[in-house]
Amino acid sequence: MSLLDIRVPAVLLRIDRNPFHHGTLGAARSLGRSGVEVHVVADSAGSPVGASRYVRQMHPPPLPGASPDDILAVLRRVAGGIARPAVLVPLDDASAIAVGRMRDELAPSYLLPSMPGSLAERVADKAELAAVCASTDVPHPTTLIPDSPAEVADAMRRLGLPVVAKWSRPWLLPAGSGLRSTVLVRSVQQARELFLRTEEAGSRLLLQAYLSPGPDRDWFFHGYADHSGAVRAGGPGRKQLAWPRGAGLTAVGCWTPNTQVQALAERLTGELGYRGIFDLDFRRCGVTGRYHLLDFNPRAGAQFRLFADSAGLDVVRAMHLDLTGRPLLDGVPMPGRSFVVENYAPLAALRTAPGGRELAWYAADDPSPARVMWTQWCRHVSRRLRERLGTTTTVAPTPPLIPRAASPSLTDNEKASS
Repeated sequence: MSLLDIRVPAVLLRIDRNPFHHGTLGAARSLGRSGVEVHVVADSAGSPVGASRYVRQMHPPPLPGASPDDILAVLRRVAGGIARPAVLVPLDDASAIAVGRMRDELAPSYLLPSMPGSLAERVADKAELAAVCASTDVPHPTTLIPDSPAEVADAMRRLGLPVVAKWSRPWLLPAGSGLRSTVLVRSVQQARELFLRTEEAGSRLLLQAYLSPGPDRDWFFHGYADHSGAVRAGGPGRKQLAWPRGAGLTAVGCWTPNTQVQALAERLTGELGYRGIFDLDFRRCGVTGRYHLLDFNPRAGAQFRLFADSAGLDVVRAMHLDLTGRPLLDGVPMPGRSFVVENYAPLAALRTAPGGRELAWYAADDPSPARVMWTQWCRHVSRRLRERLGTTTTVAPTPPLIPRAASPSLTDNEKASS
């Protein structure tokens, strides 16, 4: 008998057009294996997620640049087809922010954590996060927000080179603009050029002190804050390999006990009154040894399945249990367990894993998504090679494998480990 209430379906929402998001597949498998009916609202063009046996139905997502009313219309249409309340699981920042804003309108059809509708947007905004950290005494890299080209030069002198440049609200960056959520700038001129594109970017430019990477410096914490505010499921993890190297998402991570990171995560979410799933990124300063918060993602991180305990509890299952009024049974933590994204770290996927391992794409009980992924990945690599060799051939377009926020340019250069 399932611990979860299988009478209550789940709707996974992802607005960002990245059909290769392995976190979406992880959420579908986590809930589907427990007997929950899973619906996915996301880009399905060539997506491995749609091949999963645990997905009941794929639904078209809102169009790029959709208004809140458009997003609400899509979710209401999906709810009408399901015809009973469902747990709604946002899987990117844009989705989490939209759901937070529309909580009251969605509440009749969807079960959602109870917290202020503006909180998800506040913590996802890089400028607001700096203020949040200052008010809660959580270490955060020194951050300056210039209002003019002259202030850009002054900020660069104060911070020293290189400097991390971030857009405050990266989910607003227009597709095809060439703008990246975060970049490492090495000159005043480079920073000024970015500043002059502020209107195009749709949010403020931040200049932030650079914390250099190094062994054991990059950490993350995944958790679920339940209706009482207690942090359940999840845990602290260490990024062992990033893709691209030194500049990207977690290709290999390990569940590693860290009392300092856990204490910071629990104190921060407690003081904010945060409820729901969250994913935090930290970097340890090589000089002071302090852990600095780099990002607060108000939704499940792509590698959340790393933190499945001995009872199989993870943050997505924890949310379903909590919102349906069922108890969250704590299993035994499994430190040493690893998570590997096979197409980014194929050799790591082949090595032995004494502490246990979760693969992003392959699962013995659900092998089809991995086959689809490898087919699409090979097409992607072949196309890139042809482009580099200058022998471009007309081929069917392949969806991007890397979301904008994880492109090889910083949140990412800044928080990646080598």
